[in-house]
Amino acid sequence: MTIDRRRLILGTAAVLSAPFVLTAGRARAAEVTLKLHHFLPPVSNAHKKMLVPWVKLVEDGSEGRIKIDIFPAMQLGGTPPQLYDQARDGVVDIVWTLPGSTPGRFPTTEVMELPFLIADRGFVNAQAAQELADARLKDEVADIHLLSYWTHDAGHIHSRRQITTMADLQGMKLRNPTRLAGEALKALGATSVGMPVPQVPESLAQGVIDGAVIPWEVVPAVKVHELVTFHTEITGTPAFYAASFFLARNKAAYEGMPDDLRAVMDAQSGMAFARLAGAMWDAEAGAVRQMVIDRGNTVTVLADDEKARWIEATLPVHAAWVAEMEGKNIDGAALIDAARGLIAKYSV
Repeated sequence: MTIDRRRLILGTAAVLSAPFVLTAGRARAAEVTLKLHHFLPPVSNAHKKMLVPWVKLVEDGSEGRIKIDIFPAMQLGGTPPQLYDQARDGVVDIVWTLPGSTPGRFPTTEVMELPFLIADRGFVNAQAAQELADARLKDEVADIHLLSYWTHDAGHIHSRRQITTMADLQGMKLRNPTRLAGEALKALGATSVGMPVPQVPESLAQGVIDGAVIPWEVVPAVKVHELVTFHTEITGTPAFYAASFFLARNKAAYEGMPDDLRAVMDAQSGMAFARLAGAMWDAEAGAVRQMVIDRGNTVTVLADDEKARWIEATLPVHAAWVAEMEGKNIDGAALIDAARGLIAKYSV
């Protein structure tokens, strides 16, 4: 009997994220109403298949005593790089954001964003990132309550012209999501342009960039497949790059919740949320890839020997990062070893 991989991944996520349910009888009126703010449109997979299910788990687990309203696409104002501070300052209650949107502010998170370090599966990377955060990230996020920290699956290049070798990248203007993804692109010969993902469609349409590096899952949310023709897939572990994410809660408001409601939120946070998120990215990647092929776009898989050249070319990014971390009294080499160990742990 053949088991459909997509159903298996989503089934696993459902089991791992089974709701913590209060035992005190029937549902009650909402006692705590929260606003969750993020940067992607409501049609995005992350909104529909990660955040909406998580909200339901929390609401059901509280028997309706917690209510979470989601505001996608920056509906409450501001820009994506401001999301973390919105949670910190109590402008909103919860945000989904990228620590890489504010380069250098959360240096420990950057280890998961180094080129050719992470796995090609989100389920692996998300769990590795969460365990790393539990052990090493608390001081950097002490001004909020970190609900979860995770990393997506392999990121790929989506562009106006076909890329099969490093030489094809020369002179191309490619959007990067994080500082280190940008350094990797520069090491490969591209011109790196940093910008939040909501700016990608307009920038492609106006010719500001020639392409973008994003995971498959994000492609339809920002209509990249309608604006480019070619998709260069860098397969296998280690993967080319990944961005990492925070689900962050205003600290004072979290600590002010009743103990039992904090327990409900805690039960669906941390590793439970990381597994939900990682499974979603993995499940959607194959479907989006097939969609762009069916549309007539060209998917090119980078040859193994060419990938080896890319890995070699980006090694100086690792060395420069380790040296930079030394200046911040952070043992970057130890962080890399820890991240690789966790990736190996969750790859089995």
